[in-house]
Amino acid sequence: MENPERQTSRAAGWSRRTGAFSAVLLLTVLVGHRYELVETPAFLWVLGIVALLAAFALLFAGFAFSRFWNFGDRGGRDLTVGTLLALLVLAPFGIAAYWAATSPPLRDISTDFDDPPMLDTSTRTGDMNALSPPTPGEQRLQTETYPLVTGRSYNLPFDRVLEAVETVLDRRDWQLTAPVPRAIGQSEVTINALARSFLLSLPADVAIRVTDDGDAIIVDMRSATRYGRYDLGDNAARIVDFLTELDQEVAGQVGTAPVE
Repeated sequence: MENPERQTSRAAGWSRRTGAFSAVLLLTVLVGHRYELVETPAFLWVLGIVALLAAFALLFAGFAFSRFWNFGDRGGRDLTVGTLLALLVLAPFGIAAYWAATSPPLRDISTDFDDPPMLDTSTRTGDMNALSPPTPGEQRLQTETYPLVTGRSYNLPFDRVLEAVETVLDRRDWQLTAPVPRAIGQSEVTINALARSFLLSLPADVAIRVTDDGDAIIVDMRSATRYGRYDLGDNAARIVDFLTELDQEVAGQVGTAPVE
């Protein structure tokens, strides 16, 4: 008896093509969003499409493997390439899902619960996360999860602290909504900026408030993610990193540590 001629698996080819397209689309939209060529809502929708395409690539690969195993179809190379590309594309989604499962459902973090620094809402739209005072449960969750998110108190002149804040801001690529106000004749100054996350470049509104309460200069900070239910710890990390660097800047000026 003659062996039937081996067929080339179409599913394997589709797995390779779909996986490659999802990888190219992911890289394109990441670069476009980082350079602000793609709006964030469209970016999030495209990410969903990318995940769906990668899932289809795995589905095609599974069907092709079944044909390869049972009937000896050709296409092992396409099957392997499609599977690897799909897994590579889906890996960041899996990591984000893990972070979402292990991070608290918070997206607005502040060092002052009673009187959070005011954020600039002039550029916010209706499809962004609503800004509202934290509930007692959110306050307790933030305190338990992010104990390092605390305001600062400095025994320095108001203008020196404001200058230190401006120095730390200059080291970041945040977009200030307005120039830093002058300290002359001021007892409270709030600086607003737009920051972006490192990996996905998701936007977050930031407010830094410098207040002279008569005994010391108080620095409070707030960071709120514009899109998404979870910030994956991004806002807390941003505040802790900024205030830690501010501590170092102040300590470098006077040689003393601040009071939390």
